[in-house]
Amino acid sequence: MTGRSTIYMLAAGIGLLLTCAVTTPAVAAGAEPAKLEEVLEGLILKSSPLEPMEGFASYYAKRFEGRRTTSGHRYHPDKLTAAHESLPLGTVVRVVNPATHQEVHVTITDRCARKAFHFIDLSRAAAKKIGLWGKGRIKVVIIPLLQEKLEKPT
Repeated sequence: MTGRSTIYMLAAGIGLLLTCAVTTPAVAAGAEPAKLEEVLEGLILKSSPLEPMEGFASYYAKRFEGRRTTSGHRYHPDKLTAAHESLPLGTVVRVVNPATHQEVHVTITDRCARKAFHFIDLSRAAAKKIGLWGKGRIKVVIIPLLQEKLEKPT
């Protein structure tokens, strides 16, 4: 199996898991249940690509600890956050290491410069969860899941 077909198989499996996780909410007697499209509309980004995005991930350097991110929050290395070049702030993204199948969910709280060698920067905690810590950069697949409303920083 080639690397590309492995990624597509991984994406298809993740998609199946996502559809299994959606449940129909309970409804009052006489009320009509919500349509699946209405339920999904609140969970999945409308702009989410049909195919997962591939690229290289790196992680924040130690010098960024405590600095304000684009969202106004301070970067904390033990939180599951990331910087992305274009995804909306507050987007929850599944980041998968296709080599090891390790994955982590992170919230986009910052922007990273568009670079030829990577497109997402992960916090230290997120980097450790997918086997990136200490490696500099690895190839990843990212799948936007939902968009959260970020609270204003205090």
